[in-house]
Amino acid sequence: MSCVSVPKILMPKDGIDLKKWAVVACDQYTSQKEYWAETDHIVGDAPSTLRLTLPEVYLEDADVADRIANINETMKQYLSDGTLTELPAGFILTERYSGGTSPRRGLVAAIDLECYEYTAGSRSLVRPTEKTVVERIPPRLAVRKNASIEVPHIMLLIDDPNRTVIEPMFEKTDALQKVYDTDLMQNGGHINGWFIPEGELTDHLIAEMEKLNDRKTFNEKYRLTKDLPLLPFAVGDGNHSMATAKAYWEDVKKTLTPEERENHPARYALCEIVNIHDESLLIEPIHRVMFHVDPEDLLHAAVNFYSKNGSQCIFSDEKAAADPENHTVRYCFGGKTGTMTVICPKWGIPLGTLQAFLDDYLEQHSEAKIDYIHGEDVVSKLGNEAGNMGFFLPDIEKNDLFRGVIIDGVLPRKTFSMGEAHEKRYYMESKMIVK
Repeated sequence: MSCVSVPKILMPKDGIDLKKWAVVACDQYTSQKEYWAETDHIVGDAPSTLRLTLPEVYLEDADVADRIANINETMKQYLSDGTLTELPAGFILTERYSGGTSPRRGLVAAIDLECYEYTAGSRSLVRPTEKTVVERIPPRLAVRKNASIEVPHIMLLIDDPNRTVIEPMFEKTDALQKVYDTDLMQNGGHINGWFIPEGELTDHLIAEMEKLNDRKTFNEKYRLTKDLPLLPFAVGDGNHSMATAKAYWEDVKKTLTPEERENHPARYALCEIVNIHDESLLIEPIHRVMFHVDPEDLLHAAVNFYSKNGSQCIFSDEKAAADPENHTVRYCFGGKTGTMTVICPKWGIPLGTLQAFLDDYLEQHSEAKIDYIHGEDVVSKLGNEAGNMGFFLPDIEKNDLFRGVIIDGVLPRKTFSMGEAHEKRYYMESKMIVK
């Protein structure tokens, strides 16, 4: 069964100002109401996805129920008055410039939610990269409950180092219909989109994606010594939106006959599929600082923890060379630096190895605290203060992101950062979720 489906995408009709139509994902700028106030000012009375989504900065406001009701009514209005028009079945090839040296290239398609699970230990064909916080689903589900369409910002990752799926399509854009070409508001850059009608090209794209998970290729790519469940797609952004779509589908499914379930629109979630090897995707590690600890005691505890888990932990004052078979992280405290190497780790990536220990230590030391830090300079400053200890995570190899999910089931929280807020997906396309 292919997880990818060819959707009928809704787009704003000709003549609508797409710069006002497209707004950034609702889970950005969650502490900056001024950003959303400025967005509201820019949009004014023009048709906009701002009126179809609920910025999470407003989730705790007293008028949230009224906001949701207005969203649902606006969806109906945009459908009835022709603001939104449905394209024939097809994909959209998209290219986003947001200030870096390379554009992000993706493919807007539908994913079968029967292929996706977000529960801990999931072995589904589509999985989150990080733990899903189930408490974050209900407020999002409240928005979707009476919605007629979805306006998603989900980014699904494929691991295609040879660039066989998405990138070759950009050699064919002259033969495709351009459906958008617009600047994006609020420092969002520029985006282009081309329509790929259902047929030979969509069949080819689906077939190329399926080739990525040939069992022999899969095991060699991730250095697996035994067969583990295949992972064609990993959710890179919009994990809780994807989980909400799944929760909604599970509720809808209960009301349907087996025949009705086959092609119900709520079964499919609209996503942008992006190659993790796209040059625009800069995946940076998020470092750790421990507070209120005795560093020497912490290092001694690490030796005991890894020993109990079938590994050996050794320390050095020198920077260790990268070794895919062992996991090494640097640390600092009290003006000292060193490396901690875990021999024969049972976890998939260095952060998984480190976080398993830190979680165990925090559980046994209630006075200790942890923070997640961007930037090595900040780790050095905080980690060298009395009673603290900093850990520097190595750069994340793009293949290792998938490998971590495959082996460990899900990556530790705050594993990586992928782009700044203004680079996140802007709402453009939408899709029906009701009959």
